[in-house]
Amino acid sequence: MEKINYKKYYPTAAALYFTYFIHGIGASILGQYKQDFASMWGAKLLEDGTFDVSMVVSVIAALGLGRLISLPFSGPISDKFGRRISGIIGVICYALYLGGIVFAPSMAVGYIFAIVGGIANSFLDTCVSPSCMEIFPENGSIANMFTKFSMSIAQFLLPFGIGFVATSMLPFRTIFLIAAVAIAIDGVLIAILPFPKANATADDEGKQEVKKEKMKFTPASIALICIGFTSSSTFMIWLNCNQELGRLYGLADPSKIQSFYALGTVCAILVSSVLIKKGLKAARILIIYPAISAAMLIAIYFIRIPSICLVGGFVLGYAAAGGVLQLCVSTANEMFPKDKGKITSIVMIASSVANYTILNVASYLTKVGGATNGPTNVVLLNVVVTVIGVLLAIYVNVESDKMEKLEKAA
Repeated sequence: MEKINYKKYYPTAAALYFTYFIHGIGASILGQYKQDFASMWGAKLLEDGTFDVSMVVSVIAALGLGRLISLPFSGPISDKFGRRISGIIGVICYALYLGGIVFAPSMAVGYIFAIVGGIANSFLDTCVSPSCMEIFPENGSIANMFTKFSMSIAQFLLPFGIGFVATSMLPFRTIFLIAAVAIAIDGVLIAILPFPKANATADDEGKQEVKKEKMKFTPASIALICIGFTSSSTFMIWLNCNQELGRLYGLADPSKIQSFYALGTVCAILVSSVLIKKGLKAARILIIYPAISAAMLIAIYFIRIPSICLVGGFVLGYAAAGGVLQLCVSTANEMFPKDKGKITSIVMIASSVANYTILNVASYLTKVGGATNGPTNVVLLNVVVTVIGVLLAIYVNVESDKMEKLEKAA
């Protein structure tokens, strides 16, 4: 049987990774412009002269609601009608979200656009992750981690873009609109570039198609899906609530936290890729990195000095956002190689539940705690969720080792 030349799909992979570059902007830019949106939507002033941003945090949480609404059908659409269709829907929705939310006259309208952004995210998830694993079948976990790498590059550059916009006296809408146009152009490429066969793996090239079996969930696979919730919670809480913590601890320029965070994420992906290439199991990283995150969050809570926010930004960028969710998806894809779109949807549903519920809880804690206690209460919330994630990962690894021993014995 003639072996497929995957190199012809590399331009497709580049176009798909670029959607995650834009997603890196879209997922974090609302958190960077909370004061602007709060002012635009008529939020009340706090005792320290800043606006109450709880309504903006609630709108950010709506991104998770949008994903939650659409993931149950975005995965099956991706598996049945093709990755391209899923990707095009995602691109259209993302352009609408980025171009629309900056002109939203109220929180309610902003909330609707955020839901559209979440729908965009879910269709990109079920297009990009499976597609990249199918384009690079021998290195699926690493290929999927590089979706996070693309996001991290964008998040590293974003503060510089924000600084340029500010010094140039341009409206805060500028980056949103540039990103909307860029992803629309990328959508044209996705519409015309070739895609590999859906649900192909490195082992089944050239084999006859076998009858599909119903997905069977084990306690370990359910725990892995739950890690989609905990791993997402850790970095989402930090990504969207670190600015207020920086101000509370006396950091002169809290926007620097974002750059340290993104730099940590880039380092994690490069280091993790090497470790996985050398034989470290992705499931092991699901324990190690969240454990580091939990330790760092505890340190942040007790060591209340400005520099801890920058150190924490780097460490949490490395350990919380450095591809843990992507490795969770990759591990789940390996469990269900014939249902990649569906299992990606299921893990991302857990991630979406985290985005919606956890950020709403964080919004509540921010509101009741005010500028003084709100940010540290959010850190404590993050500690609890992250520790639960570590315990789940330990269970997944124990069960995985048992299965390997049984397979070897057989």
